[in-house]
Amino acid sequence: MRRETKRRSIFTRRALLVGAAQTVAFGAMGANLYRLQVREHGRFATLAKQNSINDRLIAPERGLITDRYGVVLAGNRQHWRALFMMTQAHDPQAVIDRFAALMALSPAERARIARDLAGKPRYVPILLKDDLDWSDMARIEVRAVDLPGVFVDVGASRTYPLGPQASHVIGFVGRPTQAQAQRDPMLALPGMRVGRTGIEGAHDHALRGTPGIVQTEVNVHGSVVREIDRDNGKPGAVVQTALDTGLQTLAATRLAGQAGAAIVIDAVAGEVLAMASTPGFDPGLFDTGVPAATWANWMHDPRRPLTNRAANGLYAPGSTFKPCVAIAALHSGAITAHTKFTCPGYLKLGDHTFYCWQHSGHGTINVVTAIQQSCDVFFYHTALAVGIDRIAAMGRRLGLVGPLDIGMPGASTGFLPTHQWARRRKLVWTKGNTVIQGIGQGFTQVTPLGLATMVARISTGRAVQPRLTRAIGTVHQADGLDYGWPSLGLQDRHLETVREGMTEVVNTPLGTGYASRLTLPGVRMAGKTGTAQVHDLSQAQEKANYNDANLPWKYLPNAFFIAFAPVTAPRYAVSVVVEHGNEGAAASAPIARDLITLALTSTAQRPAAKPGFVAGSQTVAMETAS
Repeated sequence: MRRETKRRSIFTRRALLVGAAQTVAFGAMGANLYRLQVREHGRFATLAKQNSINDRLIAPERGLITDRYGVVLAGNRQHWRALFMMTQAHDPQAVIDRFAALMALSPAERARIARDLAGKPRYVPILLKDDLDWSDMARIEVRAVDLPGVFVDVGASRTYPLGPQASHVIGFVGRPTQAQAQRDPMLALPGMRVGRTGIEGAHDHALRGTPGIVQTEVNVHGSVVREIDRDNGKPGAVVQTALDTGLQTLAATRLAGQAGAAIVIDAVAGEVLAMASTPGFDPGLFDTGVPAATWANWMHDPRRPLTNRAANGLYAPGSTFKPCVAIAALHSGAITAHTKFTCPGYLKLGDHTFYCWQHSGHGTINVVTAIQQSCDVFFYHTALAVGIDRIAAMGRRLGLVGPLDIGMPGASTGFLPTHQWARRRKLVWTKGNTVIQGIGQGFTQVTPLGLATMVARISTGRAVQPRLTRAIGTVHQADGLDYGWPSLGLQDRHLETVREGMTEVVNTPLGTGYASRLTLPGVRMAGKTGTAQVHDLSQAQEKANYNDANLPWKYLPNAFFIAFAPVTAPRYAVSVVVEHGNEGAAASAPIARDLITLALTSTAQRPAAKPGFVAGSQTVAMETAS
């Protein structure tokens, strides 16, 4: 009896447990059925019609490019556009023809559409018309029945707030080529752009982002009824550059109307604060297509507006090369700080006479005075004493030539000749070749970026590497970066001798750059002027001290100026070139002075140099005006 009662009790508990589990399970099923059949009936009724649902990928928003403070240098502007899905039309060409009759298409647009019809996958939308206004959209909506697969969507165009003032350093974007789209199907999406030059090109993959998807309901005529769901994808990363918009704008403004370049580098951090090249161009035109007339003007402009002179312009540096020659000679022992040469105004070598820019001569002078007054004859002797190979080696050490990891594709590396190079070219190298290399003429070719790097290294004694990018993926980046660039391995007394000469260039009445000295109380700038011939004068013209100002513009010498400041605690390095500017002291030095003045007076916004960083024998800290 007890056993029977116990068995019944166990059975009852089990039945209750099973019943409870069944109740919960059927309750959950009922609730889910209610959600599917009642609450979400409309959505799933629509989804059930597989032939009326369209899923398509959409291009992500391209990432922003900003300056060091978050000011947008490359952004996006939204607009309306007409797209076409080939899968929703039985006769795509007929639809295109009806659309063209409704809305005028240029020959370039027709050609692009034809290429897309032939080359794009059928599931990828084709762009028919960009930048629609309200009347355009109304006409498309009215004729929707006749235009199956055509719909209006939101697109984006690339905008560049600084326009030509930063066109070369920021770069531009363009439509992908057919080959690029075949390699990466994402690039076939309407609105996708690829970076071609500058920062846009250097960080193109980071700026692209990840595509999104939009789900739409399409009626039997192929027209979009409504949008069911949209995922805009992941926007491209924000690229924060080291550029300072204020300095960039000033550099471009001061160079306006001339062919030239200006670079400002934070000599401690290596960050490029400004990189201007003029004339510039409107980079936004490449997004939509450069008009034929505009392209023709660019191609026929003797100032070559598409050339990035700052990073790709190759120039004979003239007398701005003399600090490199001086350091090479001091480092090798070819001369000392006390070595003196006499300048009678010329150097006779064989049957050729090499003149100094000052035909009356500079007398007997040392290297500091030779830099101050830019004596050519002193550096003729110095170049012969040190030799071309040592000069070239020092140019590489100072960053004047060779690859610089600046973060911009295609930057020129410059060139300094050597005996080995001459032998490979079967060129008989003479003392005369060495003489003219000593004053930055002949085969020597450098970029404004290389000159600015050289100044940064001379002023700090460190192997400073210029860089354009601060961060990828965030607008702001914490300060306190490691600025411990390795030492150049040069004796500070040699660097200090050259710095002294460069200081006297600007701050003594006999200096060639005295007229462009700083007017800030208690702050001095060091620099070096340079004038580089682009047209060979005859021996008779050189002997007569021919005035270059009488030459046609295209034959006028290029004008250079390099500088750093403050003298006691170097923070900023600058290089400026004005093509056919005739004299560096007059054309380029005032621009450099203005850039350094702005850099020094706006330092409250800029992070201070990392404490304890040593440049030569000086601890780098901002010298403030008294």
